[in-house]
Amino acid sequence: MKKLLNALIVFGLVLAVRPAMALADDAAALYKSKCQACHGADGKGSAAGQKIGVRDFNAPEVQKMTDDELFDVTKKGKGKMPAYDKKLTDDQIKELIKHIHSLK
Repeated sequence: MKKLLNALIVFGLVLAVRPAMALADDAAALYKSKCQACHGADGKGSAAGQKIGVRDFNAPEVQKMTDDELFDVTKKGKGKMPAYDKKLTDDQIKELIKHIHSLK
């Protein structure tokens, strides 16, 4: 009985952790498909992105931006940054912002 209970606890933990891991994988894949062409794999800007003036995600002016500000820029666009309000859900944008924070 104790082994069964332990197995159920472990199984429950695996199920609880797996969605979070899937979201991280989805955010990385989403970043790669939607952002990487301009912002680069490391968030510092691809060669093409640097030519159009994308900001390095590690730059102080970007780092001081709140998640809400980053959300608004991603959703509505700003300058040469296109709006993604019709291409991404709010949850996808929030996951992208978490992924961007992980690049530093």
